[in-house]
Amino acid sequence: MNSNNTPDVSAVKQYLLNLQEDICSQLAAEDGTETFIRDEWQREHGGGGGLTRVLSNGAVFEQAGVNFSHVQGKELPASATAHRPELAGREFEAMGVSLVIHPHNPYVPTSHANIRFFIATREDSDPIWWFGGGFDLTPYYGHREDCVHWHSVAKQACEPFGANVYPRYKKWCDEYFFLKHRNEPRGIGGLFFDDLNEGGFDHCFAFMQSVGDHYLKAYLPVVQKRKDIEYGERERSFQLYRRGRYVEFNLVYDRGTLFGLQTGGRTESILMSLPPVVNWRYNWKPEAGSAEAELYEVYLKPTDWLA
Repeated sequence: MNSNNTPDVSAVKQYLLNLQEDICSQLAAEDGTETFIRDEWQREHGGGGGLTRVLSNGAVFEQAGVNFSHVQGKELPASATAHRPELAGREFEAMGVSLVIHPHNPYVPTSHANIRFFIATREDSDPIWWFGGGFDLTPYYGHREDCVHWHSVAKQACEPFGANVYPRYKKWCDEYFFLKHRNEPRGIGGLFFDDLNEGGFDHCFAFMQSVGDHYLKAYLPVVQKRKDIEYGERERSFQLYRRGRYVEFNLVYDRGTLFGLQTGGRTESILMSLPPVVNWRYNWKPEAGSAEAELYEVYLKPTDWLA
C-alpha cells in the first residue's frame, strides 16, 4: 500500500505507457489509413530510454508523434540546478509522454499534450519530486465553438481537484505558450502546470492522470468536425506559414525541448514535435478583413472562452 506521500515510480511509468498506447490506437483509428511505427531506443551513454511512435502521411494527420521517455542520471545539468540548487548532487529520474499532432487540413488545429514526472533522490534525505504537463491547441482558422469545447473539457479535467485549478492552470498556459519576440500567443491555450507536489503523491498523480485522460476527449471531436472541410492553396500556405511559429516556440522557449537536449536526450525523439513542412515569409501581414486576419484579431488573444 502506497502511503500518501511515497512516490510510486512504477505506477507512473505503467500509466504513461498505457496512455501512449491508447492515444496511438485512437488516433490511428481516426486517421483510418496509416498506423504508428514503434521505435524503441536507449540513451547512448546509459540511463534509460524510451519508445517513440510516429504516424506519417496519413489521410487526416500529416505527422503525429507520441513519445514516451524514461531517463535516469547521476546528476542534473547545471542549467537544471541553477534555479533549484537543492537538486545538486542528486540522482534523478524523469519520465513522460509528449505528443504533437500536425493535421493535413488547415481547418483542423495542431494540438500538443505532455505529462511528466520528475524525482531526484539522495540517500540521506527525502526525495524531491513533482508532476507537470498540460495540453494546448493551435488553430489556423478559428471556430469559437471549438475553443469553447476545448476549454470545457480542460475545465472538466480540473474540476474534481478544486474550483481554482482550471483558472490557475489556464492562465499559466496562456503565459507559458507565448512568443515574446512576436508578442503573440502560440494558440488558444488550455492547461499548463509544473512543479506540482501539493497535497501528496496520490493526489498529484490522480490529477496528472485526469489531464492525460481528457486530452483526446478535447481533441478528437474538433478533428472529426473539421477534417472534411474543403481547402485550397491559400489555406495550406497560411497553415505552413503559421507552423513557423510552432518551430520558433519549441526551439527558443520550450522547457522540455531544452531539458532533453541538455541532458543528452535522443534528438530525433525530442524534435519529432516539429512539423514536416513549414514556411517563413519576410514581414508578411494578413489582408484586412480576411479569415487569416481574424486569427490574429480574435483567437490569438488570451480569452475566457467559458465566460
